[in-house]
Amino acid sequence: MRTHIEGKELRALMLLHALLVFFSFSGVFSKLASRETFLSLRFCLFYAGLILILGVYAIFWQQIIKRLPISIAYANKAVSVIWSMIWGAILFGESISLKKIIGGVIVITGIILFSSGESHEQD
Repeated sequence: MRTHIEGKELRALMLLHALLVFFSFSGVFSKLASRETFLSLRFCLFYAGLILILGVYAIFWQQIIKRLPISIAYANKAVSVIWSMIWGAILFGESISLKKIIGGVIVITGIILFSSGESHEQD
């Protein structure tokens, strides 16, 4: 069973979570674009922002999975659900219900349990 995270793996996890915060803005740009008239200037700008975010995310995702087991990277990706909920509340005035909070706690607990479980890496 793994009891600690190596320095390189910790840096990769921190980069992954910063990347997931960045990725969560794709939902913000998508929602902003959906509020605009199709092909209007503002729609195109929000859509271009969305594509830029997804492109940058794809490049950095490739770098992350070089440094972390893919199972760990994908398990941590679920945290983007939490960030989407936070941005919805802050930027769009959406409510965060008790059920959403419980769901968020379950997601975080799952990530922690999965990431701290036995290492299945080949020696």
